[in-house]
Amino acid sequence: MRRIGMLLGLLFLLLFAASLLAVTVASAALGGASGAARLLAGLAGALLFVLALAVVGRSVRRMLGPIGDVMEAADRVADGDYSARVAARGPGEVRRLGRAFNEMTARLQASDDQRRRLLADVTHELRTPLAVIQGNLEGMVDGVYALDEESVTTVLEETRVMARLLDDLQLLATADAGVLGLDRQPTDLEALARDVVAAFEPCAEASGVALSTSAEGACDARVDSVRIHQVLDNLVGNALRHTPAGGAVTIHLSREDDAVGIAVEDTGPGISPDRIDGIFDRYTRSADSGGTGLGLAIAKALVEAHGGSIGAESEEGRGATIRVVLPRDA
Repeated sequence: MRRIGMLLGLLFLLLFAASLLAVTVASAALGGASGAARLLAGLAGALLFVLALAVVGRSVRRMLGPIGDVMEAADRVADGDYSARVAARGPGEVRRLGRAFNEMTARLQASDDQRRRLLADVTHELRTPLAVIQGNLEGMVDGVYALDEESVTTVLEETRVMARLLDDLQLLATADAGVLGLDRQPTDLEALARDVVAAFEPCAEASGVALSTSAEGACDARVDSVRIHQVLDNLVGNALRHTPAGGAVTIHLSREDDAVGIAVEDTGPGISPDRIDGIFDRYTRSADSGGTGLGLAIAKALVEAHGGSIGAESEEGRGATIRVVLPRDA
């Protein structure tokens, strides 16, 4: 906006100077002429100045019109209407202003929509365990349920469900705010992957799924081992849930220049093309997942907090692969 004002001021000064110069030249040329000739020269100069003002006025209107649209739309945004948009018109700088305003309001609207969905989803997720807790406690008070270990264990398990959900939401909120603390230390990622495999081995055996890990070269990096362990826990747990008996889940690590690649591959049913782009969104889950739909969103947040990237590849009916790339020295 400052640049636009400077351009307008410069244009006005140039036109004003041109008008004065024309009048001065005309007066000098007609120095010996009659008063009528001088009058005509003065009128010509005045006309030229008026024309200059008209040109400047037209330029000002071309700029102030779109700027006024932006100001009106900004008032709507201030009142909470994030759907406000303006037409990108006028000179180049003003069109840039309009496009920037539209991009800003689009991001604000997306953020507001996400906030509303998050509130609705949290309410939905908390309603079920709260209803179970309330129902069981009321039954115990009324004597319908016995106040024994089994009944208390049921209530305790529901409180754990709520605690996990709240912990996950807190982690995501911290990551979104960019204030997630990471204790980066030199870490052998192959050893970390073996620890994850050992932890999930009983579950894999019970499901009839082969779980293994492999590595190509030295796969060490400066990472927060607790957070990356959490990433692998989420990815492996998700892969096991979607892999039928007789299938396999593999963690494959590889050295990639200044990064380490981690691929969690499964032989499950795969991911349909219409879902694969949204699997890292919050509360995205299949009908039989049984989770809160936050696991992959958390994995994405933790990987990106390390300066890495995460993505999915799948061919429906032939399994899926989640690929993580982590910088070795961050």
